[in-house]
Amino acid sequence: MPDENRRRVFFIAGPTASGKSALALALAGEIGGEIVNADAIQVYRDLEILSARPRAADLALVPHHLFGFLDGSERCSAGRWARKAAVIIDEIGARGRAAIVVGGTGLYFRALEEGLSPVPDVPEAIRTAARRRLEEIGSEAFRLEAFARDPATAKLDRSDTQRLLRAWEVSEATGKPLSSFQALPREPFIPRPAARLVLEPDRDALYSACDIRLERMIEEGALDESRRLLARGLDRSLPVMKALGAAELMSHLRGELTLAAAIALAKQNTRRFVKRQTTWFRHQTPDWPRAAGWRDAVPILRRI
Repeated sequence: MPDENRRRVFFIAGPTASGKSALALALAGEIGGEIVNADAIQVYRDLEILSARPRAADLALVPHHLFGFLDGSERCSAGRWARKAAVIIDEIGARGRAAIVVGGTGLYFRALEEGLSPVPDVPEAIRTAARRRLEEIGSEAFRLEAFARDPATAKLDRSDTQRLLRAWEVSEATGKPLSSFQALPREPFIPRPAARLVLEPDRDALYSACDIRLERMIEEGALDESRRLLARGLDRSLPVMKALGAAELMSHLRGELTLAAAIALAKQNTRRFVKRQTTWFRHQTPDWPRAAGWRDAVPILRRI
């Protein structure tokens, strides 16, 4: 690739186990790039194995950023991630290198490229109060409360608890409806990327790769990792506690499932998650080039 590309940004997205990390490493090695994580679970240091974070050998090959930088007791929003990623991308560019943003969290890519509505930060105490209120009155009554605070929530699905919570929280914290902030202009965090690509392997092959990877995680100590996380006594609503694999293994450790049942459920839930990821990228990134695997993707990126 020409030298001018070294200051550019590359997006590599796709579902779990699609080969994104291998592609990012190959590209970084070829153009002298640095890798920036865009996976919402790989940000947590508690889940090195179950989030499939890069191994020491990979970390030694090229610089990696935003992997395992948060404690499991914290929540990482798209906005929080994008602000950190933008600073790191600027620093990578200042070193004359390319930033290769890789992950499966579509909202992270969108936040970075399109910007975010200027919604004020919500104190953790109010987030806790919102979840407590939901538990106290139930989902239907809570939905009605959220609607009373912000009529724009009427368009949300009844099961979209996270967005209903967000609407309630923002109203409680600011006295204004969330929709009033969402109507304000957005500012992108970075210029348009030099290239954007989605890895989209054959569905059956992807499911098989997910199953194999989970079995390997179990062999490498995923159960002990889940045990350490469970011992922390964290709030079950935290993202790290709901991570694929970790949630099911912790159910086993609580005595709610046999190990075999927990593994089978984790495989099933992972397939459902992969399907949702694939659907999101197809609907939200229709103009991004596609590749079936990382070996097919490298030639596509070389032509840019």
